[in-house]
Amino acid sequence: MFIALDTPEDVKKLLSMDLTGAWINEARETPKAILDGLTARVGRYPGKALGGPSWFGVLMDTNPPDTDHWWYKLAEESRPEGFEFFSQPSGLLDDAENRSNLPAGYYERLMAGKDEDWIKVYVRGEYGFALDGKPIYSNYRDSVHCRTFDLVPGMPLYIGLDFGLTPAAVIGQRTPMGAWRWRYELVADDMGATRFGALLHTFLAERCSTFKDLRIAGDPAGDQRGQTDESTVYEILRKQHIEAQPAPTNEFVRRVEVVQTAMSRLIDGEVGLLIHPDCRVLRKACAGGYAYRRMRTRDERWADMPDKNSYSHVAEALQYGMLGAGEGEMFTAARPSHDRYSNRRRSGGSWMSR
Repeated sequence: MFIALDTPEDVKKLLSMDLTGAWINEARETPKAILDGLTARVGRYPGKALGGPSWFGVLMDTNPPDTDHWWYKLAEESRPEGFEFFSQPSGLLDDAENRSNLPAGYYERLMAGKDEDWIKVYVRGEYGFALDGKPIYSNYRDSVHCRTFDLVPGMPLYIGLDFGLTPAAVIGQRTPMGAWRWRYELVADDMGATRFGALLHTFLAERCSTFKDLRIAGDPAGDQRGQTDESTVYEILRKQHIEAQPAPTNEFVRRVEVVQTAMSRLIDGEVGLLIHPDCRVLRKACAGGYAYRRMRTRDERWADMPDKNSYSHVAEALQYGMLGAGEGEMFTAARPSHDRYSNRRRSGGSWMSR
């Protein structure tokens, strides 16, 4: 029986089935709810009265997913009893699977014109970031823009915020020469401003307690009053001891431009924007998760705005943090220290009440 099982709701198609086994093809495209449903239906045919099955179970095949996928968690972290995982060798190795049935140089030709992340997934069989859609930050390379580093004591911290029920924050610094170093991310799901403000306050108190100069900027839309208590997001955050300001603009092109420009900049032989390996969601956002949605047309066309998904919120928090620091104005400014908080900084104002 061939059945389309594309969404968690499709698990209802499996109800009351008595199966010996099942095979999930391209498992990374299948919700884990389907796997959970199938494991409850296999081993039921033939019944005990007919001698029972000589074998039963679920088989799966897939190209490697990214490290946030349920497959990775099962295969590399939890390893549940009764599960076995097998990895094919790289297509570039002599013992690669199925080479005898492929034209000579097949995998080498397959690599032509592809980026490193695509090659990791589809040629070398490694976990990677290959995602659908047109990446907004086409010049991001995880091998170039990601490495470990430490925050510098005494220097200001810049924090970018995005709101909604999937709020996100990014935390980093700008060097005296204008290079960005993003050290932490905080990503939540199904959480309002009050709870997220409390979570962010606790996070900063635990990870950044020695930093007193915090400069926080967020989505300008957060300055609009809500329909319930008529409070803005920024007013709610202040009650949670988070003193944040709206970024100067919400213009999409300018938001993207400030990040793209920093990624392309070289300062003292280093790229102008680095992300710490701990920022897993932000890295995946920059690597292609934050993308223009593919439109359903015969030719390859893309939407004008990014797809709103699990990566867009942290990517936009990054944009607001950099805009709030005056990064957009740095295209014409002579000094990188001209951020929109300089007046308040000189007056000795505090950016967060602890």
